[in-house]
Amino acid sequence: MPQNKKSPLCFANFIVITLIPISFFITMIFGYLGVIPLHVPVHSLGVIGFILFIFLLFTKHNANYSVCNMRATLTDLESALETELQKNSLSIDNEAKSILDIKKFLNQYYKDVRNDNFVSVASSIFPMLGILGTFVAIAISMPNFSVTDTEALDHEISLLLSGVGSAFFASIYGILLSLIWTYFEKRGLSKIDFYFSSIIADFSALVWSQEELTIHKYVQHDIQENKFIDALKETFNIHFLKEINEQHLANFALISGNLQESSKELQKALHEMDRSTSALDAQNNINQVISEFTQATHSFEKTTKVFSAQLNNSLNRTFEKIDTEVGEIVIKLADFATHVSQESKEVQDSISKYHNMVANHVKIK
Repeated sequence: MPQNKKSPLCFANFIVITLIPISFFITMIFGYLGVIPLHVPVHSLGVIGFILFIFLLFTKHNANYSVCNMRATLTDLESALETELQKNSLSIDNEAKSILDIKKFLNQYYKDVRNDNFVSVASSIFPMLGILGTFVAIAISMPNFSVTDTEALDHEISLLLSGVGSAFFASIYGILLSLIWTYFEKRGLSKIDFYFSSIIADFSALVWSQEELTIHKYVQHDIQENKFIDALKETFNIHFLKEINEQHLANFALISGNLQESSKELQKALHEMDRSTSALDAQNNINQVISEFTQATHSFEKTTKVFSAQLNNSLNRTFEKIDTEVGEIVIKLADFATHVSQESKEVQDSISKYHNMVANHVKIK
């Protein structure tokens, strides 16, 4: 917080702001004393003096006076500002600057230099006090109209008109103070803006601008986006997946060919069994074909498992949905292999029954 270091120059600002109001009050005193030909009753002088006293209390909160107190604490301000700049330091591309909002810091630093509540009502309170003083002066100077003498009544009316005329000095004084306050308030605010702008300009080289932060934000966004794209390219390697698909399609084609040949051989053997005159030769042929078909089935099941393992290893980081579908395909293929094995067993059982029947037939003969 700023320390109160009031220099003689700040007192000069105080004199400049209050010079006209004090001069006006001195003129009213001269009129009351008869030094100048101006009739000022004592109650009007008292009202004007009270309004001046209120103005003097408000003067230290005027912007034209506060800017002087701000400049008196420049050394302490620079020290505190440098400390805050270091606390809010940010490094970008090996260059360190601060992200501190200097204008916001200045407003916070000087928030106790003047009372904004007094400032907000000052321009309107002085005319109100002047009007109030006018009515008070009129009420005090109101004569007694209970007299019956005409000359006395004329005298009372003359006193009333004289009092009303002098009472309006309070309203004039209140309006004058409002104009003076507004002028120096606007003038002081322009000085404060210039003072803040000069400080911001002096420390601008130590602070990241909004444009620089925006550019850095978009650059970092582009870097992260490029990294993500590279990761996707590495994960979803099109040529790698194409080679895997071609290899497994070739394996499926080979397996399918083997199964087709085995099926043809089995059909041929069954056909020969029906036509063969020798049940033993037919049985040997069927056993051999069944054995080959069983081996092909095991080979198919083994290849399917290898395919499933390779597919899981290569696509473990990608396409969870594809893994699920391949798993379902493997399960269906395994069910198919089991179904074929059961059919082979049934064929073997049928052959055994047929062999037994033929053997019994031979024995009977």
